[in-house]
Amino acid sequence: MASLTYELTLAGLAVGSAAALTGIGLVVTYRATGVLNLAHGAVAMVCAYVLRQLVVGWGWPLPLGALVTLLLVAPGIGLALDRGVFRPLALRGSNPAQTLVATIGVFVLLVGGAVLLWGPGARDDAPVLLGDDPWAQLAAVVALACLVGAVTRWTRFGRELRAVVDNRPLAVLAGIDADRVAAAGWAFGSFTAGLTGVLLAPYVRLDPYGMPLLVVEVIAVAVIARMRSLPVAVGAALAIGVAQAQLTRLHPEGWAGPLLQAVGANLFVVALLVAALVLPGVGGKGRDALPPPTRAARVPPALWLVVGVLLLLPLGLAGSDLHTAVQVPALAVILLSLVVVAGRGGQIALGQAAYAGLGALLTAALATAGVPALVALALAVPMVAVTGLVTGRPAIRRHGLALALATLAVGVAVSRFVLTQPYATAGLTLGRPAGFSDDRAYYALELLVLAGCLALVAALRRGRTGRALAALRDHEPGAEAAGVPVPRLKLLAFVLGSALAALGGGLLGMGLRAFDPEQYDPVRGLLWFAAVLVLGADSLLTPLAAAALLTTLDAGPHAGTAAALIGLLATLTGRIPPLANLLPPARRAPMGAGGSPTPRPEPGPAGGRTSSPGGPPADGAEPPTGRPAPRPPTRTAGAGGNPNPAEGRAHPHGGPPADGAAPPTGKPAPRPTTRTGGARGNPSPPEGRARPHGAAPGNGPTPRAGPRTGLHVHDLTLTYPGGVTALSHVTLGLAPARVTALVGPNGAGKSTLFDCLAGTLRPRRGQGRITLDGADVTARPAHARARLGVARTFQRLAVFPSLTVEENVRLGAERSGGRRDPAAVERSLRLLGLAGPVRHRPAADLPTGTLRRVELARALAGRPHTLLLDEPAAGLDAAETAALARILAALAADGLTVLVVEHDPDLVAGIAHTVHIMEGGRILS
Repeated sequence: MASLTYELTLAGLAVGSAAALTGIGLVVTYRATGVLNLAHGAVAMVCAYVLRQLVVGWGWPLPLGALVTLLLVAPGIGLALDRGVFRPLALRGSNPAQTLVATIGVFVLLVGGAVLLWGPGARDDAPVLLGDDPWAQLAAVVALACLVGAVTRWTRFGRELRAVVDNRPLAVLAGIDADRVAAAGWAFGSFTAGLTGVLLAPYVRLDPYGMPLLVVEVIAVAVIARMRSLPVAVGAALAIGVAQAQLTRLHPEGWAGPLLQAVGANLFVVALLVAALVLPGVGGKGRDALPPPTRAARVPPALWLVVGVLLLLPLGLAGSDLHTAVQVPALAVILLSLVVVAGRGGQIALGQAAYAGLGALLTAALATAGVPALVALALAVPMVAVTGLVTGRPAIRRHGLALALATLAVGVAVSRFVLTQPYATAGLTLGRPAGFSDDRAYYALELLVLAGCLALVAALRRGRTGRALAALRDHEPGAEAAGVPVPRLKLLAFVLGSALAALGGGLLGMGLRAFDPEQYDPVRGLLWFAAVLVLGADSLLTPLAAAALLTTLDAGPHAGTAAALIGLLATLTGRIPPLANLLPPARRAPMGAGGSPTPRPEPGPAGGRTSSPGGPPADGAEPPTGRPAPRPPTRTAGAGGNPNPAEGRAHPHGGPPADGAAPPTGKPAPRPTTRTGGARGNPSPPEGRARPHGAAPGNGPTPRAGPRTGLHVHDLTLTYPGGVTALSHVTLGLAPARVTALVGPNGAGKSTLFDCLAGTLRPRRGQGRITLDGADVTARPAHARARLGVARTFQRLAVFPSLTVEENVRLGAERSGGRRDPAAVERSLRLLGLAGPVRHRPAADLPTGTLRRVELARALAGRPHTLLLDEPAAGLDAAETAALARILAALAADGLTVLVVEHDPDLVAGIAHTVHIMEGGRILS
């Protein structure tokens, strides 16, 4: 027994050593470049093939072949990736999601290139570099880790590396060549990948698909190390390797025995799944979602007609064998799931192949049990949708790199533990539905299903849900602030995506008349994801084009062509726009509040435009002259406001014009004349305070039963992980119908307090309370507070660039809980001077001043009673700031509670009733 334990330990150390090398390379690359290199396994595979070609194919001596492979080829690949792929992305300021897509492109490109050069078959004659002694491998790994640690800690290059990791822009200003550091990181990371490949090749199947996926599994050790600690990565790799080897001695019995045995043999997959779903995520919440399309593309009806004709051609012109053609509609349905999740929702979903495989597997299992094929498919789809719900729930709170790892881990786990296991796949038979055994009949059935799925997704992309998904993709915090229930919406996208993938997988299995797990391999899932991204993830034409392209190229004489082409295009992400951008831009039809076309302004009696009562002229037209439009006889106001408008209140023509035109001139809002708490204040707004032209009644607070007490913070303390205290015993009250300003130096805690009020940050239990009209809302998330009437804007603009101005504003009105008002959108657009043709322009095309007004209009469209403004004057000129001051003063006079975090002293002095000074996480006055 002791001998067996020792032998298994040695075997585990050999596997753990290779995994430790992978961890070292990934950590060093990430620390030097900020890139999680999913292509690490593909580089390892290519280097293993190169060494085999040099030694076995060309007869080179093993030492010479190893030196060339490890010291020339492997670092050369890393330098080529740095110069050709990732440095251009860094110079363009690409976000982490784009660099992750580029690594997927490199992965797919290298796999496709290896298939083209060496064929898809497995090789078992790879040369052994360090012999069979695992202690030699372990010694090499420990020596390498010590060398890296010494270089990092005690050399100039190590200091430069740490500086670049901590703050790359500041390091560049200090004279450090960050590009040189990144190049060294890529070269070293590729060297470790090459060493991993040549060490593993003799003990595993050397094939273009298996080895890259095997190395992907051991990414778990780098995730466990939080992409920073080399000792933790090495220790985790060795521990998991030894544990996996020891578990092979167990032979559990019973119905769960095969599954437990599969788990024991794939412990790195389990570690990846746990690390991706349970441990704190790598990266964080920031600019890590897939970028929105630069513009909305429109598929011309004529092009749809051409596509339909091309899809129908096999029915009339092809022979009786449509083996290749029947794969296209099924694959298109699978790829359509990526349009929902990645294209519309902006989520990095790398596990769709697993859901497709589960759909095919369950369909085959039910059909084998005697259920008719179509009924089996209809039952399999909701079953997989439930699986998508279960697996998606822990993943939806992840972002960027963490979400990508979570979905990839789910895909690999499903493949390893279900799709490729004999206990789940043995004895399965899968045929076509009765009456559709002929290729033509089955192909026609697939086309009908595909058309229905396209119609479903097209309907999802329109209306409230479509706008909410686009907002989620464009700016997740902004979507939350607008009242979008982000977790619920993400879950909807994941569930619908898994259902579509299962439907396509079942169709594909029936088309091939067999369940083939290789059709749903995780590597193939990465290829599908890359294909959808490079062709245009938000276009309904993309699944059709990608399915036809992939199926046609794979059916050709040269295997790997599709992967090589798609991978090459994916590596150029950020430099070459998606091919869907070649389509003409979408035409935005003017839509009114109820979804009907908005009538264009008709010429007035004098040949000019007529202006709605109380609304500013659109697009910078000259403001109307004469007396202001009469007020409606009644208005809605919250407690603390005046239910009846004051007689004789002035209406200066002061609303900012649309489309970025210069705001009109006029007297700014009167400054408060009294001081409260050491700041300027006015206990009761003057009865005659001006309202901007176009401020319609009811634009402010919501009627509430009973008196309002406002938003209050009670003894709030917030401590970040690591022990940094951002807020310390803060108590603050925001009263209705008053403007409260929060000022202080950078780092004083203003933004942190602001985020706590908005619900973006939530303190732990026992660290203070936040109440709204006496009710505790401390645990309420941002979207729930928005529905309760707390609206906010952001210091950095939080508009949705793929939506028009009107769609941005409409989203705020649609997500306002019980305060929906059909006229709220029009009132907000008029109030902020956005009611003209600018309302139909995409937000991506507008200047900063106009976008600030769009963001404020979206907040007001939900008819909030509390408005939180984070540096609303940032990026505005003096005239725009003066116009903003008039609007805020009028909103407060109308009963709205306003909090402003602002550095402009003139704006603060002109509008604030109360000013609080913050420093060091405390309110000083």
